[in-house]
Amino acid sequence: MEEKPLRSRQWFGKKGKDGFIYRAWMKNQGIPAHQLQGKPVIGICNTWSELTPCNAHFRELAQSIKNGIYEAGGYPVEFPVMSLGETLVKPTAMLYRNLVSMDVEESIRANPLDGVVLLCGCDKTTPALVMGACSVNIPTIVVSGGAMLTGKYRGRDIGTSDIWRFFADHQTGQMNDEDLYTAEACMARSQGHCAVMGTASTMACMVESLGLSLAENAAIPAADSRRKVLAHLSGNRIVDMVHEDLKPSDILTRQAFENAITVNAAIGGSTNFIIHLLAIAGRIGVDLSMDDFNTSSRKIPLLANLQPSGKYFMEDFYYAGGLPALMKELHEKLNSGAITVSGHPILRNYENSECFNRELIAPVDNPFNPTAGITILKGNLCENGAVMKPSAASPGLMQHTGKAVVFENIEDFNHRINDPALDVDKNSVLVLKNAGPKGYPGMPEVGNMLIPKKLADQGITDMVRISDGRMSGTGFGTVVLHVSPEAAIGGTLAIVQDGDMIKLDVPAGTLHLEVSDEEIAERKSKLALNNTISKRGYTYLYQTHVEQAHLGADLDFLRGGSGSEVLRDSH
Repeated sequence: MEEKPLRSRQWFGKKGKDGFIYRAWMKNQGIPAHQLQGKPVIGICNTWSELTPCNAHFRELAQSIKNGIYEAGGYPVEFPVMSLGETLVKPTAMLYRNLVSMDVEESIRANPLDGVVLLCGCDKTTPALVMGACSVNIPTIVVSGGAMLTGKYRGRDIGTSDIWRFFADHQTGQMNDEDLYTAEACMARSQGHCAVMGTASTMACMVESLGLSLAENAAIPAADSRRKVLAHLSGNRIVDMVHEDLKPSDILTRQAFENAITVNAAIGGSTNFIIHLLAIAGRIGVDLSMDDFNTSSRKIPLLANLQPSGKYFMEDFYYAGGLPALMKELHEKLNSGAITVSGHPILRNYENSECFNRELIAPVDNPFNPTAGITILKGNLCENGAVMKPSAASPGLMQHTGKAVVFENIEDFNHRINDPALDVDKNSVLVLKNAGPKGYPGMPEVGNMLIPKKLADQGITDMVRISDGRMSGTGFGTVVLHVSPEAAIGGTLAIVQDGDMIKLDVPAGTLHLEVSDEEIAERKSKLALNNTISKRGYTYLYQTHVEQAHLGADLDFLRGGSGSEVLRDSH
């Protein structure tokens, strides 16, 4: 079969004035002429930033990728895109995920690239880069940054999930300010993203199970030299992918998405996985809906004993065999013939893998927890759906009816939650409004609301909590998230009042406001929406065009793609 002409030749192989300019200005970097003559040009899309601490080691990883590209006969060009540091960006990194995807899409399409390596790690950088690359659809491979080493605090292992425990203990006086200061210095003791199965590690598992990365990408710690080896090998492989014209659309089939959903259940992955995978599916043209994520009904057990659903950390997961060992246990539930960036079926990624710690990666017939995955809830309180993670919830609250304690927004919550006069008890249901895509804006990770201090002082550690926002993948509790439609656009959540009875039935998959249809309709008819739209800039664009959570919260005009063709020259 005749090899497809290199896309970069439309720039560097061009005759006349334009070709002169394209080549001459590249040569001002000291590039010999032969480097631009017939070699695949590979872009390294780098989300390095000192404001994204999870990705702060990416300059080193980029060099390893370059070494691999050179070795395979390609020419690497590194380029930056906007980087999202989950721990620093306000009001929420999720607000800017779609903006980064636009940056990535247009950077790839507009430049002389034959293939691209996506270098990502922190929560939103992975879906944003994959979304953008899907809309261009040239050969693409993902290299994740890896998790940080496990934290060590006063003789015990800690990770990001412990933050929520530390502040609950601080609230009840079990930890003082000095204890928190000490723990702060012990938490993030190496480069890399969160050490638990939070959203960043979930995203790394997602790309490996989708087939967008080489095997073992998900779990190699950032500080482990084998992370650089994988980066080098990925640089090798992307050059071959260009010659083979192996694109995201060839890999991201319906079967690949089903594999990712199955794996996410078994690892106890973040609920954020849903909103990101839906957005990726929308870009590549795979029909995916909320119902496809209802893995609880498919009886996929929790196999990975990892925080926040279990005990161990990502570093331990790698030493136990990593994602290939876990996927081997799931073989009968996977589409083993789905093609990956290797050019081979995904079966090749895991068929010879071994598990070295059965306490950490359990077999299917003796799982760590038979309750796993994501439950999709439906009902009059969430007409388009809501999500929760049973493995991180309290068994005693999986079927619960209680009186609503309502907070109109996050400021209202922060102001009143620890008020001794707050009318709340352990059976109450905390309801937070206006934390959705349009209403916040950006759908922040505020869904795992703190327990009121007066209840925490009584030893209460969990309550049913409901919002149209999200929760950190490192969080836990009986938390209902992503309620759609959101309150800001007049969803039923907007008309919930203090004292209304709410019934949660996780086994039945329902979330119901115990108010008549007539009363709901009357309240909605009187509803004055607090829907403040920004007057300028990207936030205006976002609020005007963002879709609801059950569709992936992408911008409506970004679904699908524009391809890689650029027909007009620039001079």
